[in-house]
Amino acid sequence: MVIRDAVVAGQFYPGKPDELRSMIKDMVDEEAEKKEVIGMILPHAGYIYSGPVVGAVLSGVKIKGTFIIIGPNHTGGGKPLSIMTGGIWKTPLGEVEIDSELAGKILKECKHLEEDQRAHIFEHSIEVQLPFLQYFNPDIKIVPIVFGYAGMNIYKDTGKGIARAIKELDREAVIMVSSDMNHYESQAITREKDNQAIEAILDLDGDELMARAREHHITMCGVAPAVSLITAARELGATGAELVMYRTSGDTTGDYTSVVGYAGIVITGMSPLVKLARDTVDAYIKNGKVISPPSELTPEMKNKAGVFVSIHKQGALRGCIGTFEPTAENVAGEIIGNAISSATRDPRFSPISPEELGDLDYSVDVLTEPEPIDSEDELDSKKYGVIVQSGLRRGLLLPDLEGVETVKQQIDICRQKAGISSSTPVKLYRFEVKRYK
Repeated sequence: MVIRDAVVAGQFYPGKPDELRSMIKDMVDEEAEKKEVIGMILPHAGYIYSGPVVGAVLSGVKIKGTFIIIGPNHTGGGKPLSIMTGGIWKTPLGEVEIDSELAGKILKECKHLEEDQRAHIFEHSIEVQLPFLQYFNPDIKIVPIVFGYAGMNIYKDTGKGIARAIKELDREAVIMVSSDMNHYESQAITREKDNQAIEAILDLDGDELMARAREHHITMCGVAPAVSLITAARELGATGAELVMYRTSGDTTGDYTSVVGYAGIVITGMSPLVKLARDTVDAYIKNGKVISPPSELTPEMKNKAGVFVSIHKQGALRGCIGTFEPTAENVAGEIIGNAISSATRDPRFSPISPEELGDLDYSVDVLTEPEPIDSEDELDSKKYGVIVQSGLRRGLLLPDLEGVETVKQQIDICRQKAGISSSTPVKLYRFEVKRYK
């Protein structure tokens, strides 16, 4: 078995397990809320410089079983695009096993990658991420990949191959790019250049990132891995990205004349609730099939609640149907029923056609139980949805809708929807929603 020993322990981070664990503990937030991510970009300098950024990012994400870590090749050794598909990486916190099944699948799907150990032996960009991952999950597995110089099409093709491998194995994995940002210019210049790169990453635009790096001479060492990450993330359904923390080496040393930038960025995907709505519509429109709820429900899917599913096409509403109160066994069942209704039974629109499926965006609103109120003064058009009732007639409007700025507008629209005249006395109810996009 190939064993890759730690080569920068005692330099980039403490070489003694207790000291290393203690240092990481001071840089993470154990109580932070965890979110699902598809990928991330983390810096790889000495922990005293970039550790706070790494800690802030990893504190807020769900640490899955395998991390595909793509780093730049600083040493120049080995093949241009190198992957290891088997073996162990050692750190002071123990051993990290390579996920051989996923690594082998990635190698098969990515024609430009080559099996190679030489590029990894002395390269620090992957190694420095491992103790943080081990701190959160001692049983973490990795797929180590190192990029040297290649062409833009190769970076993109590799990203697509990584995405195919993840999907075909149905593997729970996060793609991590290990990269510092601009190098060895003043704080002001570095921030300006890094903002250019970060904007392109947040837009999930790999072409623009590479173009800006070249035009503005941004010395981000992992720009090529970032292009592959963005490409893969888009293939895996990424919907957005977030800058979690940015700092420079000057924030540690106090010397701002020549700094290195460090950005912590996460790339997020579709909410499981929204994915269920999309998958439901796809299956029903393509095949007339009503899918079953997932075998393992997320916490948000387990409760009972009223649910509205909204469908938009190129920014315009294409369907919106929901239930005031729960009618299914759980939120998952509510989503499935209302997604089909939104796609096929909204009286304002014709049923969605198979040709439209690729152009649709979804949101899911989960409602709290409606509560009666005594007057309009207890409403807020941004915070509360409204139900207006007269006898058996009820009209509902969700909160925080574009073009609806006042409570009076909310109530008037509810009356119109329910066919209740403006002079008829009504009962008012309010509710809140959690909106998933």
